Parts: sequence; structure tokens; C-alpha cells
Amino acid sequence: MVRDHGFHPVRIKRIVQETPDTRTYVLDAPFPYRAGQFLTVRACGALRSYSMSSSPDTDSELMTTVKRVPGGLVSNWMHEHLEAGDVIETTRPAGVFCLRETSTPLLALCGGSGITPILSLAKTALATTSRRVRVLAANRDADSVIFAAALAELAARHPDRFEIRHHLDDLGGFVTDAQVRDFTGDDLDADFYLCGPGPFMELSENALLAHGVDSGQIFAERFTPTADEPTAVANTLPAEGKAEGKAGGKTDGTVSIVLAGKRHTVPQHPGETLLESARRAGLFPPFSCASGNCATCIAHVTEGEAKMRVNNALDDDEVAEGWVLTCQGEPVTPHVTVVYEN
Repeated sequence: MVRDHGFHPVRIKRIVQETPDTRTYVLDAPFPYRAGQFLTVRACGALRSYSMSSSPDTDSELMTTVKRVPGGLVSNWMHEHLEAGDVIETTRPAGVFCLRETSTPLLALCGGSGITPILSLAKTALATTSRRVRVLAANRDADSVIFAAALAELAARHPDRFEIRHHLDDLGGFVTDAQVRDFTGDDLDADFYLCGPGPFMELSENALLAHGVDSGQIFAERFTPTADEPTAVANTLPAEGKAEGKAGGKTDGTVSIVLAGKRHTVPQHPGETLLESARRAGLFPPFSCASGNCATCIAHVTEGEAKMRVNNALDDDEVAEGWVLTCQGEPVTPHVTVVYEN
């Protein structure tokens, strides 16, 4: 199996101004994807990941929504320079912030542009299941509410299954623990999807846990700063290691990297990823987000074993077949060989 996770030219079909600082880019991209996933944009010598606001089950077009970040290199460039008909470079969609098969209610708590993947998830859940969906959306003020019309339309179309609760900071201050508990109510068996800024996420998650929600029912995607603006990073626990190092890296041994058909072998360094080993060897293998999200750095482990700190791009079958995200994989055996496919 050879996965195609490189960058592809994608034409912008049209641009929708959602709020004064948020735009949706409708892309001419026939990529398969799942609700809740994102794609990575390469622009201005930088890489940024943006979630899809569209759903493959309800929308015929792929849409990604980008909020302008003060000082943000890529988001400001996209807002100021891109027009319909322009071509940008993106990866195929990736990510694991997706629905699981269950009949339990879906409760989502989001802040600001965190509504983007939540809208995608809600549309799919309402279209393909009988689940109830409830959303708490926190925003700075009424003018900053993204997808207000789309959310109201979902509520009108599914009055018995969809509820949207808006919270405006300028009227009620920041969301509190008590408000999270009130929103949750008796739905402690629900799946909870959290997305937004760090402080909002931390408060929401802690409030849910204190309210008795099991941690296995909480799925979080944090818009974590990458350089100068946020990028989508799903909350995945680090892989358990077998020895010392962040994910169990050995303190000795070798790493062999096969790139463009040529083998290069370097000593293992504790706590170093396979990608870092390759870069230390003077090689330039493909990579993008460096956070376990996009799978641009995918390679095949043909000898030994490596454990990933974070994996938001490969499914269980791919991991079982020996594929690894080299930006996250650390050796856990004395010798590891990874092969980058051409």
C-alpha cells in the first residue's frame, strides 16, 4: 500500500464571508473525507491545518473555514490575497476527530472557530443516525458567531434532535463550570466533542470529568498555536514506551532510513523521532505538520519497532501493517529500518 499524503493543487471555487474575520473556502477537491477531519495548507513557506465545515454526507462540495488570527501568517494571507479561481496547495484530509458508531447523544462544546469541525460532525450525525445532537457554542459577541444561519437551519429542520445554545462573552462573561454542568444535564452517557482555544478546552474537560463523565467519552481537538496561529491537533494520549525517552526510545542502537532507494544508517539518540534521525543524517524526507496530523511523513517500518507519541492520521489497520508517522515514531528496538515510498 502506498498512501498519497503529498500536497495537491486545489482550486478555490468560491469564498463565503461568514463573519468579519472568518471565511469559508469552497474547494474544487474530489478528496474523500470523514466529518470532523482537516486538511493542511502550504503557503508563505509555512504549513497550517484547517478543519472542514462541510460534511461528506450532506454537502456536495468540500469546504474549509479559516478565521483570521492577529499576526497569523497564513490566515491573514488567505484572507487578504485569495480569490475565487486561485489555486492553493493542500494535503488530502486527515485526522481522527470523527464520529464513532454509537446511538448515544452527541454533545459538543466549542469556542470561536472551534465550531468548524463540530458543524461537520453535527450534519453527519443528523443525516446518518438517529442520535440527538446538542451544541454549546461560545463566542466573543454576536458579530463573531460563525455559522449562525446554518445552525439555526439545523435546529429548524431537526427540532426534536438538534439544540444549539449560544454563549456570548460580552453579555455573560466566559463560560463557567456551572454552565458546562447545566448544559450537560443528565446526558452523562453521551459522547462529548470539544474544540476551541486552550483555556476553554481545559475548563470544559475538567468540568465534564468533575460532573462524572468518563474520560473515554470525551474527544477533544485543540486549536494549538503552530508558530503564529492555531492549527488543528486532536487529543490523543502518547504511546506507551518500553524504555527511556518520550515514547520509549532506546539509548543505543541504529536507525536505517531508506529514502529514494538509498539506505542511510545513523546511531539512535534517546528521545529522538525517526524524522529527527533522518534530518540529523542530512536527509530531507517529506514532512508537513510535525504533530502527527497530516501523514505527509508516513513511512513503512520493515525491521524493528517504533511507537508513535501521537497518531491522528493512520487507522489501526495501517499501524498493524507497519506504517508509522515518522515525526512521532521513536525506536523501541535496538535497530529500526523505515522505508519512505517513492
